[in-house]
Amino acid sequence: QVRLVESGGGLVQPGGSLRLSCAASGFTFSSYAMRWYRQAPGKERELVAAIASGGGSITYADSVKGRFTISRDNAKNTVYLQMNSLKPEDTAVYYCNARRVILVKDYDYWGQGTQVTVTS
Repeated sequence: QVRLVESGGGLVQPGGSLRLSCAASGFTFSSYAMRWYRQAPGKERELVAAIASGGGSITYADSVKGRFTISRDNAKNTVYLQMNSLKPEDTAVYYCNARRVILVKDYDYWGQGTQVTVTS
């Protein structure tokens, strides 16, 4: 059974930090690119950060560059999102995503999300 379980969300003041974790099971984690998405109320889900299966390629949304860092530990089947200098506009539900395309089949898994609220 495939599972992605996010943790680490919460309430933080502007300028603060949080570290999100996503623990994966039920699939070969090291073979999947991992992504963090977020969705704020009334807005579409947006890609925040992505990391390739081996960790060699990383991309960020312009809105989080220089503040967020994605990383992964393939030995622990876990991907992380370190979020620093948080802003109220970072408030959203953050989702972990694992995806791999093999030939014509698209394997696409999602976690349940974790709430991040940035407010004074």
